[in-house]
Amino acid sequence: MKEVLFIRRNIEKWRQLEKVVETAHEQNPCRLADAYTEITTDLSFSRSRYPQSRITIYLNNLASALHNVLYKNRKEPKSRIITFWTREIPLAMYSARRELLYSFLIFLLFSIIGCVSTIYDDGFARHIMGDGYIEMTLDNIANGNPMGVYDSESPVSMFIQIAFNNIRVSFIIFIFGLMTGFGTGILLLYNGIMIGTFQTFCFMQNIGLESMLAIWLHGALEISAIIISGAAGFVLGNGWLFPGTYPRSYAFVRGARLGLKIIVGLVPVFLLAAFIESFLTRHTEAPDALRGGFIVISLAFVLFYYVFLPKRLYDNGVSKS
Repeated sequence: MKEVLFIRRNIEKWRQLEKVVETAHEQNPCRLADAYTEITTDLSFSRSRYPQSRITIYLNNLASALHNVLYKNRKEPKSRIITFWTREIPLAMYSARRELLYSFLIFLLFSIIGCVSTIYDDGFARHIMGDGYIEMTLDNIANGNPMGVYDSESPVSMFIQIAFNNIRVSFIIFIFGLMTGFGTGILLLYNGIMIGTFQTFCFMQNIGLESMLAIWLHGALEISAIIISGAAGFVLGNGWLFPGTYPRSYAFVRGARLGLKIIVGLVPVFLLAAFIESFLTRHTEAPDALRGGFIVISLAFVLFYYVFLPKRLYDNGVSKS
């Protein structure tokens, strides 16, 4: 892009940003953060294309002025860990709200495909779950313990294996976003088909309610976290594939940081889900109302923390720091 065109396209925006800098003490913190992002993005582009230009000097001065306003007399938080969980993660989710919707819809679509395929193809469940797992489940049903798979080994070893595997899968889903998001979509497809297939298979064996109470006791957190991991992968892929007005390298780094923050924030969720699956799911003798209530509480937490809280923080003008 020629320098004159770059200036012509952005001059009015820069004039507005100058006013934001001049009235910084009156501005919403989110507006200041957005302004700083816009200025530094244009500065990065200008430095790479017109390093000796006067417009680069102008943007550098504008960015420095706003930086001084943002960080003047700023003290390090006494407890960064608190703001990380109460602000940074929810605001990261707000930034990834569109990707979260895409991830959920893909997972839901292929869960439905797994359900329909299992209904109309007798061999589909065996193809997806494997003959060994299906035969084990049928044996458990015949023995009166359909969810016996959850008490087949010690809870401690189960916890370690499940926690490690789920965290590993979440990072793989995120990293596969490097394949322009296609890899992330494939993994969501696979997980969606699996859950739809197994849940439908259980209903066809007349253990549908019991399977839901067992699976979703931990799955409310675990499956939700998988879907959120998909959102992080799409954020990474979109930063590379659709940089918008940002330089591609900047958009990619920005997407990688945002996605990684989301993934790191999911680690406690996976640990809690693994604990529930290892120590609690095996107690199928617990009252249905108790297990159902626990599932509802888990889903309510996911919706509040990852959907409603991010929007409320953003609407209230809460900044990340």
